[in-house]
Amino acid sequence: MNSTVSKILSLVSGLIGLIAIYFLVRIIMEGDDAVKESLDLQNSLVSPFVSFARIILIITAIIAIVFSLWNLIRQPKLLKKSLISLAAMAALLIIAYGLASDAAVTNASGMVIKDGQAGSVSKWVSTGIIYSMILGGIGLGFFLWDFVKGLVTK
Repeated sequence: MNSTVSKILSLVSGLIGLIAIYFLVRIIMEGDDAVKESLDLQNSLVSPFVSFARIILIITAIIAIVFSLWNLIRQPKLLKKSLISLAAMAALLIIAYGLASDAAVTNASGMVIKDGQAGSVSKWVSTGIIYSMILGGIGLGFFLWDFVKGLVTK
């Protein structure tokens, strides 16, 4: 990274830090109890801080997505690997969806819980759980493989 971009990023980071410190000092000066008790005080102190944090988060996410896409476009080999990886993840999601149950959600005694009727929401929740288990199992398998490989090669 060249020094001009580095200086600009340092200045922007410093500015963001100063704005955050300003909001923090305002909250500390009012006191924790006062902020908890007064809704108007919360709206005047905490809401701008939350809005500022939300704006910074959105800007950061947009920059990360744009630069990631730009990097993928500039390097076709990475784009190909990324598309293959996305296809593999989609295949695992399809498998998880096929294994998922769309039955009603019940408690320990077998009674259907409130809003736990069978249907698409239940199916997608079950899909998410199974998908997480599949990915966790794959991750654990690679971890164990690397662990055993490290033991054997030493």
